[in-house]
Amino acid sequence: MTKTVDLISPIDGSVYLTREVLTRDAAFDAAKRAKAAQADWAARPLSERIALVRKAGEIIGQQKDRMATELAHQMGRPVRYGGEYGGFNERLTYMADVAAELLALMQIEDSDAFRRLIKRTPWGTVLVIAPWNYPYMTAINTVAPALIAGNTVILKHAGQTLAVGEHLAEAFRAAGVPEDVFQNLVLDHDTTSALLSERAVDFVNFTGSVGGGQAIERAAAGTFIPVSTELGGKDPGYVRADANLDAAVDTLLDGAMFNSGQCCCGIERIYVHESLYDQFVEKAVAWVSAQKLGNPLDPETTMGPMANVRFAKEVRAQIDEALADGAKAHIDTMPADDGGAYLTPQILTNVTHKMRVMRDESFGPVVGIMPVKDDEEAIALMNDSQFGLTASIWSTDTATAEAIGDRIETGTVFLNRCDYLDPALCWTGCKDTGRGQGLSKLAYQALTRPKSYHLKKA
Repeated sequence: MTKTVDLISPIDGSVYLTREVLTRDAAFDAAKRAKAAQADWAARPLSERIALVRKAGEIIGQQKDRMATELAHQMGRPVRYGGEYGGFNERLTYMADVAAELLALMQIEDSDAFRRLIKRTPWGTVLVIAPWNYPYMTAINTVAPALIAGNTVILKHAGQTLAVGEHLAEAFRAAGVPEDVFQNLVLDHDTTSALLSERAVDFVNFTGSVGGGQAIERAAAGTFIPVSTELGGKDPGYVRADANLDAAVDTLLDGAMFNSGQCCCGIERIYVHESLYDQFVEKAVAWVSAQKLGNPLDPETTMGPMANVRFAKEVRAQIDEALADGAKAHIDTMPADDGGAYLTPQILTNVTHKMRVMRDESFGPVVGIMPVKDDEEAIALMNDSQFGLTASIWSTDTATAEAIGDRIETGTVFLNRCDYLDPALCWTGCKDTGRGQGLSKLAYQALTRPKSYHLKKA
């Protein structure tokens, strides 16, 4: 019997599209074709691979309206934000710009006696398992440098954003990338695991939940396939006594609430110096109260539904548990809140780290705010987490902020900003956030292996 997957739109709960899941045999055949195509792809001049990837990006850029509308239907982001092309293009362009430098051979010696060098060699076939929350940007983080480096790519996109994988495949094909070099496949968990455990691919990049990352590592165990993971976070913001208060409120609350809070590096907990705490909370409540929850196809909407009812259910559960344990909610229920995917954004105070809302990843529009007496208390609280993706510090003292950053267990330290992925900086994490090195010049080290040549001249 044919197995299918339904993409349920958060707008109204209707089936937006249905796709057949590839059989195990068909998936392994696709992986076999990717392996067969890889040598010819890698043999193409680097300049040609770069040009084809850039062309695919340009094609996506000509279809930004399609991107925005399809994202609204698939995962609920309001059309007013115009999709993801800005960040998508920024990341693709940077990785294309630095490729020649990073993929160049390293010559140790070229004398009358010896030629010694190190080349960067593609792994082969890279499996990219992309999430639904920023479906274009998270996919291109690996797809672009992997292809440029000479790998073939199999993309398995999330069931919530199946149309994104199809859109990317169309663009790369239209740009001239061979069909077997970049494939978008609809796979179930068992087949995905089998591709890894039977070594049908050579590298896997996974962005998703901790449980999903653990399943990927188990499937790849013993194969020596490199596993790169980014498993979310519980990212903190710390507002020091010398912070620009208005800027901190505007940026941290946007970092907590944009995309309905569905961001790996979104702000999920905020610590404010006690001298600014009351003012910060007052301004934060006003900021969130001004948001308009509603249909993402309405250009007036600033916050759409969560991508799936079950995601909203988890956020509501965390909020309810916190309230039962003494937390205080500051935002009245908004008219569009339907008890389902449409969820009122919430600010909580009187919270503690005993509450799940301050420990577990919420991945929704809720943030807890706590007062702290000094840097030491803030550092201790920021590090009191199983995750370590990003941390945001707000201060006019750059040197002190950097010193605080040195002590935070995190992948990225922000000062006076948050929730932004700079393609020139390594996207990485620690603890249950997983491990990997996406984007930046380090990405090409991850997506290739060193190959040494020790040539004695006759």
